Amino acid sequence: MHDRRSALRAALGAAAALSPLGAAAQTASEPAWSYEGSSGPSEWAKLSPEFQACGAGLAQSPIDLRGAVRADLPGLSFAYKRMPVRILNTGRTIRVNCLPASQVQIGELTFELTHYQFRNPSEHLIAGERFAMELQLFHRAKSGEIAMIGVLIRAGAANQTLQSIWSVLPPRPAPEKWTSVSVNPDRLLPANSTYFRYYGSLTAPPCTEGVLWTVYREPIEASEAQIKQFAQIFANNARPVQPINRRFLLGTL
Repeated sequence: MHDRRSALRAALGAAAALSPLGAAAQTASEPAWSYEGSSGPSEWAKLSPEFQACGAGLAQSPIDLRGAVRADLPGLSFAYKRMPVRILNTGRTIRVNCLPASQVQIGELTFELTHYQFRNPSEHLIAGERFAMELQLFHRAKSGEIAMIGVLIRAGAANQTLQSIWSVLPPRPAPEKWTSVSVNPDRLLPANSTYFRYYGSLTAPPCTEGVLWTVYREPIEASEAQIKQFAQIFANNARPVQPINRRFLLGTL
């Protein structure tokens, strides 16, 4: 037990210097990048020296989640709060910024939820299967470590929590907007708590590595109409899967 916790701390320590650029709106000084063409994923590493990890990194995300080793992993303990939806269209995704005090504890480490965002289609696959969308919740510890939680979304029943957010979706790039809608992000988590765990990267430039990823096995559902509504804004904002290389992919028992 002590060895496992020590290894977890050591791996998380590598993320201390992570930049938040990959999850934020583009700044004036940031090189233009996109999800297609000459500024698409295959070209990211060429756009800036700061993006070198996008091409040279050996622990990149997302990945195809297959062949996981079953393990007794540290549990996740959520303390999310209901909060106003502070929403923005970054030009690359829909992002919801979070007020302080929503946290998740992973083992002995506590991370604060800073924002969450959506991908179409899913970035992670499970045994080759891609899902309609993916929700990614971005957390940062006081010491700078980053933990990402991925929730896959498949077509099915309408999702009431998503509908609350969808009711204020900005169709074009726009600064953060405070809305009259309030949600608790824990309503977007699946009922089944089994998950995959691996160390990877931000899935957008600068693709910095050392990120602790937790991706739930069970997807949540959204209606075809809800999926289509998002796709009308972002037809594709997902990075292709990356090689797993020599990494360990673990799964809960």
